[in-house]
Amino acid sequence: MKYLLLFTLSFLCALPLFSQEIKGKELLRKSIEYHDPHSAWMKFRAELFVTMETPSASPRYSNIKIDLPNEYFYLNARRDTTEISYTIDKGKCKTSIIDSTSMRRMPCETANLYKNYYTYLYGLPIKLMDPGTEVHDEVTLEEFKGKQYLRLKVTYNETVGSDVWLFYFDPKTYAMEIYQFFKGDPKNAGKDTGEYILLSEEKIVNGIKMPKVRAWYYNKNDEYLGTDILN
Repeated sequence: MKYLLLFTLSFLCALPLFSQEIKGKELLRKSIEYHDPHSAWMKFRAELFVTMETPSASPRYSNIKIDLPNEYFYLNARRDTTEISYTIDKGKCKTSIIDSTSMRRMPCETANLYKNYYTYLYGLPIKLMDPGTEVHDEVTLEEFKGKQYLRLKVTYNETVGSDVWLFYFDPKTYAMEIYQFFKGDPKNAGKDTGEYILLSEEKIVNGIKMPKVRAWYYNKNDEYLGTDILN
């Protein structure tokens, strides 16, 4: 029992030392090696089927086509009697909306928002290499939902965005398992803003390990928002 206790204490003490030794960009590189071992993202071309489940609405079914080499993005989303389609082909936008109330929005602006949203989230952690992204050097060991993670802080150039993002990686495999964003400094004005997203299971798409299930919650009170499932 004495030796077991000593081993446990030495292991726990070693974890903070390890987290201090690794820098932000090195941690990101290791995570990218885990998720995209063959550097497939830059030539990514695939069709994704995603089901979004929320507590107070019918499921939303999305068909997403991403072709990075040919600068092509397509989204068809259907919920009940509402169906929308957005296409961006080399910067040119085309939309189709079956629901008169949706016409109050600017369709091509929405199309670009969806394009940026899906390519960012399904391109993580590789997308953290994009221009305008500031990967902070400090890596800390943090507990989240009862598990220890290596946490990486990311901010953005003001021309890109103002949110503060925190990414949580498994200390052994460097798999990305949680990400979290705040509308400002998490320790001050932004602490009650934003959301955290729990990632579970994996689906390999064109050689890239992507999260199959993403569950969304408010930072402020842990309120559950919804889950999207990569089918």
